[in-house]
Amino acid sequence: MWYVIQVRAGSEENIRLQCQRNIQNSLVLERVFIPYYQNKKRIHGEWTLEQGVLFPGYVFLISDQLDQLYQELKHVNGLTRLIGAGKDIIPLTDTEIAFLLRFAGMKQIVGISEGIIEGDQIKVHSGPLVGMEGSIRRIDRHKRRAWVELQMFGHPQVIQVSLEIIAKTAKEAIAGKVEARNAKTREGKTGNTEKRKENSREEHRAMRNVWA
Repeated sequence: MWYVIQVRAGSEENIRLQCQRNIQNSLVLERVFIPYYQNKKRIHGEWTLEQGVLFPGYVFLISDQLDQLYQELKHVNGLTRLIGAGKDIIPLTDTEIAFLLRFAGMKQIVGISEGIIEGDQIKVHSGPLVGMEGSIRRIDRHKRRAWVELQMFGHPQVIQVSLEIIAKTAKEAIAGKVEARNAKTREGKTGNTEKRKENSREEHRAMRNVWA
């Protein structure tokens, strides 16, 4: 079963290390981990790859011995509580686990997504955000970030991940340019037709003067 403990934001790694040191029985604690997301940061003109905590204030544990795990966690400093409903400790659902595995993989590191903006729509064509455009609440193109809303721990969570917008096109602007170009072409054709008619009239007048 996958469980989640709530801790102070910023202390996630400290709690993870405490769990590893204090709970060495693999039957009680199979794995303790923190999901991360990759992000690019510009330092001295160079882009570097960094990692940020996907769920600030939460540490994940895998165990099939909940009662023993609960007792062992009492020796961990900084632990707030195991996530549950009231006094009941509830594991993550199969749907939540499947999402985490798809979204962050076995290493629980969310990669960088790439996409474009068409009009007022975001279209993601690569990375873990593919197919999740409807869950994106806002983006920051300068920081290459996206804020995504999803159901986790029994209620909505807004998480921050990396999204690079590599192009932006305004459909309305493109359509306007095309229409303007077509209109100009039509005007040009109309002008040429009128000019040909005028030239023809002048030729007829010239012929009449010759035969007069």
